[in-house]
Amino acid sequence: MDKIRRMVIKVGTATITEKSGRISPERVCALTSQISAAREKGIDVAVVSSGAIAAGMERLGMTERPDSVRTLQAVAAVGQGALVRIYTDIFAAAGITAGQVLLTQHDITRRQQYLNARHTLETLFEMGVVPVINENDTVATEEITFGDNDMLGALVASLVGADVLVLLTDAEGLFTEDPRVSEDATLIKRVEKVTCEIEEMGGEAGALGLGGMSSKLEAAKAAAETGVSVVIADGRSPDTINELLAGKEPGTFFKASGKVPAKKHWIGYARISKGKLFVDEGAAKALQSRGKSLLPAGVVNVEGSFGVGDCVDIIGPDGRLIARGLSCYDSDEASRVQGLRSNQITGVLGERGEEIVHRDELTVFKQ
Repeated sequence: MDKIRRMVIKVGTATITEKSGRISPERVCALTSQISAAREKGIDVAVVSSGAIAAGMERLGMTERPDSVRTLQAVAAVGQGALVRIYTDIFAAAGITAGQVLLTQHDITRRQQYLNARHTLETLFEMGVVPVINENDTVATEEITFGDNDMLGALVASLVGADVLVLLTDAEGLFTEDPRVSEDATLIKRVEKVTCEIEEMGGEAGALGLGGMSSKLEAAKAAAETGVSVVIADGRSPDTINELLAGKEPGTFFKASGKVPAKKHWIGYARISKGKLFVDEGAAKALQSRGKSLLPAGVVNVEGSFGVGDCVDIIGPDGRLIARGLSCYDSDEASRVQGLRSNQITGVLGERGEEIVHRDELTVFKQ
């Protein structure tokens, strides 16, 4: 841990709220104290914080989370200012300047805005500012939410080249079973790779948050594949970050498992998929084992409406998502050439590139 130079800490709603749902300044203070200690060690820290809706519910006297997206957006508008004020005031008391950064998934999925966000965050680090990042809930919709900011945390960690992503939650880490219902549940201290079996251990979300353990596992997998180590730990403890920096092992540690290039990571996890390409076993093996592009001959079905350059999911013969990439064809063209060999495409569409998704714009997910 003495090699950490940059850290992203994702704070779940349950981490900074009391049982009543009220934002707890005491818990935020404990968190900022640990962040201050990390900065004294020369570590850049960015905070990805949920809690705007919880803060808005408190201000508006609500006891249950609304179901309507429009209402949630309005509640977030009330709560976001309150939440960031708590952070900025407590950081200021510790002599630290905090800066608010609000993002939506559209800000991450558009390449230029993705790069703009990176430049802004880098500049904030250079200025000695702690970025406090949240999804812009006032304009986000059901289809483009990050899932209690877990995936947003993973994307930010990749964006800024963090060494570690810490996902603070209301659980000690990942258990073999749900510890709330099983006495046999055992804490898993280390995960070398997020396999299908590991993913199946994800549980349901709490009353105030959206994420649940399944969302955190998806985020851990995304971050680990781009070379970022991940820790899922209990954010209610006042010493979780301190223990981590002291070389102890709080929660569950996920080993960085690869170094996916930033562009491919952006395609795989930040882009919104507009359609699906179902492929046969031969195409699946060519993508997964041989690093090949996807050719029309291997496509057996096309779903959705997408244009050239849109992101599409690639589904293997067992129904699992195996890859995601940018399509060289629109959905109508893809449907017309599915199953055709390269020498047959010209007769259908004229002179075109033979790849339906080129390997340079393709992210293959490890199984």
